[in-house]
Amino acid sequence: MDRAITPATQNQRRRRRWLLGGAAVVLLLGTVLAFRSVLKPSIRRTDLLMATVGTGEVEASLTAAGTVIPGREAVITSPIQSTIRRVALEVGARVKPGQIILELDKELARSALAKLDDEQLRNQNKNSQLQLTLERSLNDLRAQAQVQAVKVRSLQSALRDEQQLLQIGGGTAENVRQAELSLAVAELEAQRLARQIQTQQRSNAADVRELGYTVSMQQRSIAELATKLRQATVSSQQPGVLTWVNEGIGTTVQAGDPLARVADLSSFRVRATISDTYADALHQGDPVVVRINDTDLRGAITAISPSVEKGVVTFYAQLDQPHHPALRANLRADVSVVTRAHHGVLRVKNGPFYQGGKEQPVFVVAGGRAVRRIVRFGDSNFDFVQILGGLRPGEEIVISDMKDHLNTPELTVTE
Repeated sequence: MDRAITPATQNQRRRRRWLLGGAAVVLLLGTVLAFRSVLKPSIRRTDLLMATVGTGEVEASLTAAGTVIPGREAVITSPIQSTIRRVALEVGARVKPGQIILELDKELARSALAKLDDEQLRNQNKNSQLQLTLERSLNDLRAQAQVQAVKVRSLQSALRDEQQLLQIGGGTAENVRQAELSLAVAELEAQRLARQIQTQQRSNAADVRELGYTVSMQQRSIAELATKLRQATVSSQQPGVLTWVNEGIGTTVQAGDPLARVADLSSFRVRATISDTYADALHQGDPVVVRINDTDLRGAITAISPSVEKGVVTFYAQLDQPHHPALRANLRADVSVVTRAHHGVLRVKNGPFYQGGKEQPVFVVAGGRAVRRIVRFGDSNFDFVQILGGLRPGEEIVISDMKDHLNTPELTVTE
């Protein structure tokens, strides 16, 4: 026999169903939320580099690789062909003017100088002999001219005698004509001898000058070799630091081969190289920024190499502070050649996120989320990138490398 269910029991059963239904709904909601959190990617804030968008100056620049070099460096070359006999100083030593750096073997040069001296003595002897020979030839001609002058006077007297005989009837006209002809021939011979003497004098002077030139040239060669022989004891003409020296004792060197370099390390400049693609963008006087260990030094381009070697162009920059304590010889430096300057523009700190394009996605961080957004960029330099559109002042973006998340529209930023 069925019994009626009491109201209390019915209420109890009803509450149990409601509790079970509510628990099922709560469980379902928790499952959905957990599933969504699993599907939505996240990243820790400590793994990100972030920067805030602001306004300021952006200098557009070209990046070059630079090396700090001394402001002045003297290259000392070998004055003669010889071998290195002794090295007196080591690299890094302070050098005073006239201080010996190394010595070359002088024996070969001394032998050559002695040979030149002997040749000079022989030339001087030839000069004396030539002058004697020329003087003897000239004296012979002068003697012949004197004899001819006596002959002319004799023929003149003979002609006068014949003319007087003809007047008194003791001579003939034929004798007079013969005397006149003999006198004319003698006078012509006298004139010839006079001209020959003048020619011989000029010829003698030319021969003496020629031999004199030979003697002078030989004397200059002797003086030049003597100077080079003195320079075989290699020294510096300016104070500085020995940055390089050929330490190969016994090594043969040719005249003109570099032996040592002495640099003035009180001031420096920069030698930089850049791809020849940007060769047309370089101009003498363009401002540059040289970064050395987080220290920025400004300067200007002073010279550009006209040639291209292995696809790069070399240029030199003079610094506004050539004596800065951060400068060291052969120190590597990053060089920026400033081409344009923008003032009061929207900018953000440069970082690995920037790929150099005019438009690219970035992640904007706000409210615990990093949302991908397309941003337009302008010019850039070592420090900042100009923003043309897509960001507002005060927004925070991720500047670390986010290439692994470029296809993700949104990331959760966790602490």
